[in-house]
Amino acid sequence: MTKRIMFTGGSGKAGRHVVQYLVEQGCQVLNIDTKPLDNPKVRTLITDITDSGQVFNALSSYMGLHEFDPSLRTQPVDAVVHFAAIPRIMITPDNEVFRINALGTYNVIEAAVKLGIRKVVIASSETTYGLVFANEPRDPTYFPLDEDYDVDPMDSYALSKIVNEKTARAFALRSGIDIYALRIGNVIEPHEYSLFPKWFADPGFRKRIAWSYIDGRDLGQITLRAIEKDGLGYQVFNAANDDTSSDLPTAELLKRFYPGVPVKVELGEYETLLSNRKARDMLGFRPEHSWRKYVKTT
Repeated sequence: MTKRIMFTGGSGKAGRHVVQYLVEQGCQVLNIDTKPLDNPKVRTLITDITDSGQVFNALSSYMGLHEFDPSLRTQPVDAVVHFAAIPRIMITPDNEVFRINALGTYNVIEAAVKLGIRKVVIASSETTYGLVFANEPRDPTYFPLDEDYDVDPMDSYALSKIVNEKTARAFALRSGIDIYALRIGNVIEPHEYSLFPKWFADPGFRKRIAWSYIDGRDLGQITLRAIEKDGLGYQVFNAANDDTSSDLPTAELLKRFYPGVPVKVELGEYETLLSNRKARDMLGFRPEHSWRKYVKTT
């Protein structure tokens, strides 16, 4: 059955790949963004997510492609996927990062709940674990980073994502709908696999992100699986590929760059340190685009 999905932030780096994946799987998508998306199968509705009225109107809008379609009546929406955000620090002042991300997420979830939409998937971030944008390099409490970790970031971006997770939990508790947060690793577009050899030559470069990555197409898969999986209430899932973005074994990365950090579970030879085990177990997530399919190694 075709899923009708309202998607905020579909014009961004991660969003456009997820939107394309959803469309390829037969979904109907309306992109809600401040910039148009270059995708002939998806219409963009220019919307400011920090304006509650605009968000309510957008999520109750007609989803079709053309103003001359035979019928312009709205139809029931199956899910809202919320990716719209300032994507990192150092783009706008820190207070604007926090304001836009936290207020925008509140507005989107509130509108979805009050409009009776029963599934919301929001983009959280690997930065919540506190390593990525810390003032100085720091060690985590343990590896692998899993969804039970006591997230403790310093920066405004990750803080906004933690607030968004709490917002999602509050609305799930009060409404009884399913709201899942995806803590997304470093998103890799297909053309970016050309960067991997440079990263292999300097393995310490990606230490702050614990060498995590997720192919944009695999991010589409986990998003659709979250849309299709009902009945879990509020949940957080890491969104990462099965392996690290390094050609070194995981044990060697830990020994060289994080000596002394406890390892809670036995890890595979190249297993990701941003654990995707929960998503694999509960959503059936199976990444299909390891860098090993696209990068030649010596």
